[in-house]
Amino acid sequence: MKTSEQFWNASLEEIKNGYIEDENCFTCLLCGEQIEKGIIYPVDRVLYEAQKYMIKHIEDVHGSVFEYLNSLDKKITGLSEHQSNLLNLFYQGKNDHEVQKDLGIGSASTIRNHRFTFKEKERQSKIFLVLMDLLKEKNKNAVAVVKPHKTATMVDDRYAITEEENEKLLSKYFPQGITGKLTTFSMQEKHKLVVLREITKRFDRGRTYKEKELNEILKNVYENDYVAIRRYLIEYGFMDRNKDCSEYWVKDSTISSQPTEKVISGVYQIRNTQNQKIFIASGRNISKLNGIRFDLKTGSHRNKTLQSEWNQYGEDAFVFEILDSFEEAEDPKNVTRELKKLEKKWIDKLQPFGEYGYNKK
Repeated sequence: MKTSEQFWNASLEEIKNGYIEDENCFTCLLCGEQIEKGIIYPVDRVLYEAQKYMIKHIEDVHGSVFEYLNSLDKKITGLSEHQSNLLNLFYQGKNDHEVQKDLGIGSASTIRNHRFTFKEKERQSKIFLVLMDLLKEKNKNAVAVVKPHKTATMVDDRYAITEEENEKLLSKYFPQGITGKLTTFSMQEKHKLVVLREITKRFDRGRTYKEKELNEILKNVYENDYVAIRRYLIEYGFMDRNKDCSEYWVKDSTISSQPTEKVISGVYQIRNTQNQKIFIASGRNISKLNGIRFDLKTGSHRNKTLQSEWNQYGEDAFVFEILDSFEEAEDPKNVTRELKKLEKKWIDKLQPFGEYGYNKK
């Protein structure tokens, strides 16, 4: 199951947590990262069991579930940019006067009105969710309809297709089976949606395709008019491309429409610019150290000496610097071993102990 399907099929509680659990692993709903059960993951000399490591992954990579969800496209959240900014400030715990000052709008009473509007929206959402649940229970025998893809550019009557109709159309246009050739692309727009949805399944999500690669795949589908199929895949929101049309990828509504970035793991140091003491540690996705910074800001970092001096000198006195890095492999056990080796290498080299650092021997 693709990440987008997992996201939309998850319960409200699972989306709130940011991950789902099965027999073998925890899967991040925000990026698809999987954390295998039964493995202990060492980070910054702390051992994490799988579930806690998944929570740490979400903090380190995504900041928080709230930040991730609030950054989704407004077509998904239903929020305007202004509303999204307000929610961010509310989430930071700012009072009405602070929010008004940050945004430079109205007065504190204006902000209170916005809070009231959000409360109203919350109540309406609860009623709507209950109505939809009751509707599903009532219509258990209703005709199954194919759901429009989440990245559709405009949903209208063309998307009103039952699962039975969908199967019949696929059999008609792909007589050799869905992995075979398309017989024609001269068809109703409604039928094109069915065909395009199926063609999209021939591409891997998260992968970038050069135009030549894309064309070769589409030629295997229908050589007579593969250029038109390529154009329709873009127009209907099944795929996206860069500005010079040299690269293409499958759009995914739960993450950025850009392909998934490589996860960079490695070793970093936190340096006190006032006394040049350093703290060396390793971690996954070190391009985003929000989780570590958050721990220090909230006074919860496990290195008490570093935390004490952070409190003493202030955030501006410290800089985060990457010492070594590598693209993360698929096997988390290999990543853990590589991180441990790299961390030891830099600790041995820089000796961040005593008056020179915060690490402990």
